[in-house]
Amino acid sequence: MPCTTILVGKKASYDGSTLIARNDDSGAGSYTPKRFVKVRADQQPAVYKTALSHLRIELPSDPMGYTAMPNVIKGEGIWGACGINEANVAMTATETITSNERVLGLDPLVRWQDPEEDRLLHFPEEYLTDESGAADDSDCSKEDKPAPGGLGEEDFVILTLPYIHSAREGVERLGALLEKYGTYEMNGIAFSDTDEIWWMETIGGHHWIARRVPDDAYVAMPNQFGMDYFDIEDALGEGADYLCSKDLKEFIDRGHLDLSMGEDAFNPRDAFGSHDDADHVYNTPRAWYIERYLNPGSFVWEGEDADFRPDSDDIPWCLIPEKKITVEDIKYLLGSHFQGTPYDPYGSYGDSLMRGAYRSIGVNRTDFMACLQLRPYMDKAPGIEWIAFGSGVFNAFVPMYTDIDDTPSYLKDTPAEVSTDSLYWNNRLIAALTNAAYGKSLNHIERYRLKVQSEGRRLINIYDEKIAGAPSEQVVRQLCEKANQEIADMARRETAAVLDKVLYEASNIMKNAYARSDA
Repeated sequence: MPCTTILVGKKASYDGSTLIARNDDSGAGSYTPKRFVKVRADQQPAVYKTALSHLRIELPSDPMGYTAMPNVIKGEGIWGACGINEANVAMTATETITSNERVLGLDPLVRWQDPEEDRLLHFPEEYLTDESGAADDSDCSKEDKPAPGGLGEEDFVILTLPYIHSAREGVERLGALLEKYGTYEMNGIAFSDTDEIWWMETIGGHHWIARRVPDDAYVAMPNQFGMDYFDIEDALGEGADYLCSKDLKEFIDRGHLDLSMGEDAFNPRDAFGSHDDADHVYNTPRAWYIERYLNPGSFVWEGEDADFRPDSDDIPWCLIPEKKITVEDIKYLLGSHFQGTPYDPYGSYGDSLMRGAYRSIGVNRTDFMACLQLRPYMDKAPGIEWIAFGSGVFNAFVPMYTDIDDTPSYLKDTPAEVSTDSLYWNNRLIAALTNAAYGKSLNHIERYRLKVQSEGRRLINIYDEKIAGAPSEQVVRQLCEKANQEIADMARRETAAVLDKVLYEASNIMKNAYARSDA
């Protein structure tokens, strides 16, 4: 899926938290309703069946509960997207990334294959794979045997998050699954705990690399292979800051993938990634805008003598920011549309031909935005999941505790049909109406965002104090759920109020408007 990811190390964040955040965007011309749920340990299956690749995988017997953002409409799998588990480990999956012909020719993606196309829709139960992942071909000839595909975005959260107790464990578990089953797409995955953030990128069908995000740095990731430095010796040795698939060095040598000259450091972006013309419109401008915002004085970002431009291939994967980064910074960036540049599709100045020239970060087809915050100073309930549905240009972050047994209905019970009883659908409606009357309605959105996020922080501050003094884990969960409900009720009131305002503004500029009244 087309998305944007921002990762912030604990020494680069405003309060010492690790922050991993991502927009989850649908493909062009589509919109995927989402909901915020808590999956209890007893709801986790013993055997998992993939929807798109027809695999069956036996799962460990000791899952933990975790939050997730699954699809509402069934048919293509769960797509858990992101969450925090009961060991306070967070995961977001995935950022769809890129590759190149040399990699894919050496280690092809593991795609579902069936000699009869109609079997995709009418797939006999006896042809499903067994728990080991091997195809059951007892009732079909070699020529007719369907070949199961690999794993993908629909699967990663449910296969990984319930079983890991650290960010590093997340990389190790998912890496083992990738090496065994492979993947049918290119993926970027983030894991975090209160101490570390790890970023993982898949390479071809079965290979992968992962790097620990420096504590004092942030990462900007559009839909492109990101890492621009990798220490293979550390990855295959001590593994202090780098990890990889076991045969990565041989894989690189066999495919002549290392493009470095002489003593130059190995650059995985050059070896495994893409530098297509499409990247310069779709991907690199997003990294450029994020780093321009967080490091405005570190480089020259515009003009003929710019260090980095929107179409630069060498925009750094990570940087030390000029000031510490807040949740609000992340919300602004993930909902941005290149404000303050000639490329803003809503711009009213400059060369009109350049407006919308590049793919914005905050687009119309964002399904949700989430920032997973793990706070080291909170011994109890350190996890906060900041959630916004719909286009990030027109919504607000709503904070939710994750040490819970259930989530509020307003965020959980998203129906497949449009409904004003759901935060997801309300945010979709607000976005479309505000877009239609942008100049008139933007101030309503700004006030809405300030009110919801300020009140959300106020309530978190109040409940943090209560939680700190709670006598038991049961009381902590009760307080977290009470706080979440109070925050959801507040968000519902404020969302209804702003929907009323933007509906009024959009109604006033309808083509059939007429000034004279009947009387």
